[in-house]
Amino acid sequence: MIKLLSTLPTALRLGIAATAMGVASLSASAASADTLRVGMSGGYYPFTYVEHDELKGFEVDLMNAIGDITGDDVTFVTASFSGLAGMLDSQRIDTIANQITITPDRQEKYVFSEPYVYDGAQVVKRKGNDEIAGVEDLKGKTVAVNLGSNYEALLEELPYADEIDIKTYESNVEQDVALGRADAFVMDRVSASQVIKDKPLPLELAGQPFSGIENAYPFRDDEAGRALRDRVDDALDVLREHGELAEISQKWFGSDITQR
Repeated sequence: MIKLLSTLPTALRLGIAATAMGVASLSASAASADTLRVGMSGGYYPFTYVEHDELKGFEVDLMNAIGDITGDDVTFVTASFSGLAGMLDSQRIDTIANQITITPDRQEKYVFSEPYVYDGAQVVKRKGNDEIAGVEDLKGKTVAVNLGSNYEALLEELPYADEIDIKTYESNVEQDVALGRADAFVMDRVSASQVIKDKPLPLELAGQPFSGIENAYPFRDDEAGRALRDRVDDALDVLREHGELAEISQKWFGSDITQR
Protein backbone atom coordinates (compact mmCIF):
# COMPACT_ATOMS: atom_id res chain seq x y z
CA MET A 1 0.00 0.00 0.00
CA ILE A 2 1.37 3.42 -0.94
CA LYS A 3 1.59 5.75 2.04
CA LEU A 4 1.45 9.48 1.37
CA LEU A 5 3.04 12.44 3.10
CA SER A 6 0.22 13.88 5.17
CA THR A 7 1.90 17.29 5.40
CA LEU A 8 1.81 17.90 1.65
CA PRO A 9 -0.89 19.99 -0.03
CA THR A 10 -3.78 17.92 -1.39
CA ALA A 11 -2.93 18.52 -5.05
CA LEU A 12 0.70 17.57 -4.48
CA ARG A 13 -0.29 14.45 -2.53
CA LEU A 14 -2.51 13.37 -5.40
CA GLY A 15 0.29 13.97 -7.88
CA ILE A 16 2.73 11.94 -5.84
CA ALA A 17 0.15 9.22 -5.40
CA ALA A 18 -0.35 8.93 -9.15
CA THR A 19 3.37 8.81 -9.78
CA ALA A 20 3.94 6.40 -6.92
CA MET A 21 1.32 4.05 -8.32
CA GLY A 22 3.35 3.97 -11.50
CA VAL A 23 6.51 3.35 -9.49
CA ALA A 24 4.80 0.47 -7.71
CA SER A 25 3.80 -1.17 -10.98
CA LEU A 26 7.34 -0.79 -12.34
CA SER A 27 8.76 -2.42 -9.21
CA ALA A 28 6.14 -5.12 -8.77
CA SER A 29 8.54 -7.88 -9.72
CA ALA A 30 11.26 -6.62 -7.35
CA ALA A 31 11.82 -8.13 -3.94
CA SER A 32 9.88 -6.09 -1.38
CA ALA A 33 11.06 -5.29 2.13
CA ASP A 34 8.31 -4.62 4.66
CA THR A 35 10.94 -3.09 6.94
CA LEU A 36 13.76 -0.98 5.52
CA ARG A 37 16.62 -1.02 8.03
CA VAL A 38 18.65 2.16 7.66
CA GLY A 39 21.99 2.59 9.38
CA MET A 40 23.25 5.99 10.54
CA SER A 41 25.61 7.35 13.17
CA GLY A 42 23.26 9.80 14.86
CA GLY A 43 26.31 12.01 15.29
CA TYR A 44 26.69 13.97 12.04
CA TYR A 45 24.81 17.22 12.56
CA PRO A 46 22.57 18.31 10.89
CA PHE A 47 22.17 15.22 8.72
CA THR A 48 21.67 12.77 11.58
CA TYR A 49 21.81 13.62 15.27
CA VAL A 50 20.05 12.97 18.57
CA GLU A 51 18.26 15.72 20.47
CA HIS A 52 16.33 14.98 23.67
CA ASP A 53 16.56 11.26 22.89
CA GLU A 54 14.98 11.82 19.46
CA LEU A 55 16.76 11.01 16.20
CA LYS A 56 16.54 13.99 13.86
CA GLY A 57 18.10 15.44 10.74
CA PHE A 58 17.94 15.75 6.97
CA GLU A 59 18.70 12.05 6.52
CA VAL A 60 15.89 11.05 8.86
CA ASP A 61 13.29 13.23 7.12
CA LEU A 62 14.34 12.13 3.65
CA MET A 63 14.36 8.42 4.41
CA ASN A 64 10.95 8.69 6.06
CA ALA A 65 9.67 10.44 2.92
CA ILE A 66 11.10 7.63 0.78
CA GLY A 67 9.36 5.06 2.97
CA ASP A 68 6.08 6.92 2.61
CA ILE A 69 6.29 6.39 -1.15
CA THR A 70 7.70 2.85 -1.29
CA GLY A 71 5.41 1.59 1.45
CA ASP A 72 8.31 0.33 3.56
CA ASP A 73 8.39 0.75 7.32
CA VAL A 74 11.67 2.57 7.94
CA THR A 75 13.64 1.48 11.00
CA PHE A 76 16.76 3.45 11.95
CA VAL A 77 19.74 1.64 13.44
CA THR A 78 22.41 3.84 15.00
CA ALA A 79 26.04 2.79 15.37
CA SER A 80 29.50 4.31 15.10
CA PHE A 81 30.12 5.53 11.57
CA SER A 82 33.12 3.26 11.12
CA GLY A 83 30.96 0.20 11.82
CA LEU A 84 28.11 0.93 9.42
CA ALA A 85 29.71 -0.66 6.35
CA GLY A 86 30.29 -3.89 8.25
CA MET A 87 26.65 -3.90 9.33
CA LEU A 88 25.59 -3.52 5.71
CA ASP A 89 27.93 -6.33 4.63
CA SER A 90 26.56 -8.67 7.31
CA GLN A 91 22.93 -7.87 6.38
CA ARG A 92 22.11 -6.26 9.71
CA ILE A 93 21.00 -3.16 7.81
CA ASP A 94 19.80 -2.63 4.24
CA THR A 95 21.48 0.68 3.46
CA ILE A 96 23.30 3.62 5.08
CA ALA A 97 21.94 7.17 5.29
CA ASN A 98 24.94 9.11 6.56
CA GLN A 99 26.25 11.16 3.63
CA ILE A 100 28.07 8.29 1.97
CA THR A 101 30.19 9.65 -0.85
CA ILE A 102 30.39 7.64 -4.07
CA THR A 103 34.02 6.60 -4.59
CA PRO A 104 35.62 4.11 -7.00
CA ASP A 105 36.54 1.77 -4.14
CA ARG A 106 33.01 1.76 -2.79
CA GLN A 107 31.55 1.24 -6.27
CA GLU A 108 33.56 -1.96 -6.56
CA LYS A 109 31.70 -3.33 -3.54
CA TYR A 110 28.24 -1.70 -3.50
CA VAL A 111 25.55 -0.50 -5.87
CA PHE A 112 24.52 3.10 -5.24
CA SER A 113 21.30 5.01 -5.60
CA GLU A 114 21.30 8.17 -7.64
CA PRO A 115 23.05 11.01 -5.76
CA TYR A 116 20.79 13.05 -3.51
CA VAL A 117 23.35 15.52 -2.13
CA TYR A 118 26.03 17.44 -4.03
CA ASP A 119 28.73 18.98 -1.89
CA GLY A 120 32.47 19.51 -1.47
CA ALA A 121 35.27 18.61 0.94
CA GLN A 122 35.95 21.59 3.19
CA VAL A 123 38.81 22.55 5.51
CA VAL A 124 37.68 24.08 8.82
CA LYS A 125 40.02 25.78 11.29
CA ARG A 126 39.89 27.47 14.68
CA LYS A 127 38.76 31.06 14.26
CA GLY A 128 41.70 33.43 14.04
CA ASN A 129 44.22 30.82 12.91
CA ASP A 130 45.89 32.82 10.15
CA GLU A 131 48.31 30.01 9.29
CA ILE A 132 45.59 28.10 7.41
CA ALA A 133 43.86 29.78 4.47
CA GLY A 134 43.02 26.61 2.55
CA VAL A 135 43.95 23.02 1.88
CA GLU A 136 47.42 23.97 0.63
CA ASP A 137 48.30 25.20 4.13
CA LEU A 138 47.77 21.82 5.81
CA LYS A 139 51.43 20.86 5.36
CA GLY A 140 52.93 20.25 8.77
CA LYS A 141 49.53 20.46 10.45
CA THR A 142 47.40 17.99 12.42
CA VAL A 143 44.11 17.43 10.61
CA ALA A 144 41.12 15.59 12.08
CA VAL A 145 38.68 13.46 10.06
CA ASN A 146 35.90 11.05 10.96
CA LEU A 147 37.01 7.42 11.06
CA GLY A 148 35.76 5.52 8.01
CA SER A 149 34.94 8.67 6.02
CA ASN A 150 36.34 9.38 2.56
CA TYR A 151 38.06 12.56 3.77
CA GLU A 152 41.11 10.67 4.96
CA ALA A 153 41.50 9.24 1.46
CA LEU A 154 41.05 12.68 -0.11
CA LEU A 155 43.83 14.08 2.09
CA GLU A 156 46.07 11.13 1.26
CA GLU A 157 45.64 11.90 -2.44
CA LEU A 158 47.20 15.35 -2.01
CA PRO A 159 50.77 15.63 -3.36
CA TYR A 160 51.99 16.71 0.08
CA ALA A 161 50.01 14.11 2.04
CA ASP A 162 53.14 12.78 3.77
CA GLU A 163 53.51 16.20 5.41
CA ILE A 164 50.02 16.07 7.02
CA ASP A 165 49.39 14.39 10.37
CA ILE A 166 45.92 12.87 9.89
CA LYS A 167 44.01 11.97 13.07
CA THR A 168 40.86 9.85 12.89
CA TYR A 169 37.92 10.27 15.27
CA GLU A 170 34.67 8.44 15.85
CA SER A 171 32.99 11.82 16.43
CA ASN A 172 33.47 15.38 17.71
CA VAL A 173 36.25 16.43 15.34
CA GLU A 174 35.00 20.00 15.59
CA GLN A 175 35.47 20.11 19.37
CA ASP A 176 39.13 19.09 19.23
CA VAL A 177 39.87 21.78 16.64
CA ALA A 178 37.99 24.37 18.70
CA LEU A 179 40.09 23.34 21.73
CA GLY A 180 43.35 23.49 19.76
CA ARG A 181 44.08 19.75 19.93
CA ALA A 182 44.13 19.63 16.14
CA ASP A 183 44.83 22.41 13.66
CA ALA A 184 41.91 21.75 11.32
CA PHE A 185 39.33 19.19 10.32
CA VAL A 186 37.83 18.19 6.99
CA MET A 187 34.17 17.37 6.36
CA ASP A 188 31.58 18.31 3.77
CA ARG A 189 31.02 22.04 3.35
CA VAL A 190 27.29 21.86 4.11
CA SER A 191 27.78 20.17 7.49
CA ALA A 192 30.73 22.40 8.34
CA SER A 193 28.73 25.54 7.60
CA GLN A 194 25.83 24.37 9.76
CA VAL A 195 28.14 23.46 12.66
CA ILE A 196 29.67 26.94 12.52
CA LYS A 197 26.23 28.55 12.33
CA ASP A 198 24.46 26.56 15.02
CA LYS A 199 27.10 25.60 17.57
CA PRO A 200 28.92 27.99 19.95
CA LEU A 201 32.39 26.98 18.79
CA PRO A 202 35.20 29.29 17.57
CA LEU A 203 35.46 27.81 14.08
CA GLU A 204 35.54 29.13 10.52
CA LEU A 205 35.86 27.82 6.98
CA ALA A 206 39.32 27.89 5.43
CA GLY A 207 39.14 28.56 1.71
CA GLN A 208 36.89 26.87 -0.82
CA PRO A 209 36.03 23.15 -1.10
CA PHE A 210 38.97 21.27 -2.56
CA SER A 211 37.10 18.28 -3.97
CA GLY A 212 33.57 17.82 -5.28
CA ILE A 213 31.57 14.97 -3.77
CA GLU A 214 28.29 13.21 -4.58
CA ASN A 215 26.49 11.38 -1.79
CA ALA A 216 24.08 8.46 -2.21
CA TYR A 217 22.70 5.34 -0.55
CA PRO A 218 24.84 2.16 -0.85
CA PHE A 219 23.24 -1.29 -1.19
CA ARG A 220 24.68 -4.80 -1.30
CA ASP A 221 25.53 -5.86 -4.83
CA ASP A 222 23.12 -8.79 -5.05
CA GLU A 223 19.68 -9.30 -6.52
CA ALA A 224 17.81 -8.07 -3.44
CA GLY A 225 20.13 -5.10 -3.00
CA ARG A 226 19.78 -4.00 -6.60
CA ALA A 227 15.98 -4.33 -6.43
CA LEU A 228 15.90 -2.21 -3.28
CA ARG A 229 18.21 0.35 -4.90
CA ASP A 230 15.82 0.61 -7.86
CA ARG A 231 12.83 1.12 -5.56
CA VAL A 232 14.61 3.88 -3.65
CA ASP A 233 15.68 5.52 -6.91
CA ASP A 234 12.06 5.53 -8.08
CA ALA A 235 11.01 7.22 -4.83
CA LEU A 236 13.79 9.81 -5.12
CA ASP A 237 12.59 10.60 -8.64
CA VAL A 238 9.05 11.18 -7.32
CA LEU A 239 10.28 13.40 -4.48
CA ARG A 240 12.50 15.38 -6.84
CA GLU A 241 9.80 15.81 -9.47
CA HIS A 242 7.22 17.09 -7.00
CA GLY A 243 9.57 19.36 -5.07
CA GLU A 244 9.58 17.49 -1.75
CA LEU A 245 13.31 16.73 -1.98
CA ALA A 246 14.09 20.42 -2.33
CA GLU A 247 11.66 21.28 0.50
CA ILE A 248 13.43 18.93 2.92
CA SER A 249 16.76 20.49 1.96
CA GLN A 250 15.40 24.01 2.42
CA LYS A 251 14.09 23.06 5.87
CA TRP A 252 17.52 22.00 7.09
CA PHE A 253 19.94 24.18 5.12
CA GLY A 254 18.03 27.12 3.69
CA SER A 255 19.13 26.08 0.21
CA ASP A 256 18.77 23.17 -2.17
CA ILE A 257 21.80 20.91 -1.85
CA THR A 258 20.11 18.11 -3.80
CA GLN A 259 21.04 19.50 -7.21
CA ARG A 260 24.39 20.09 -8.90
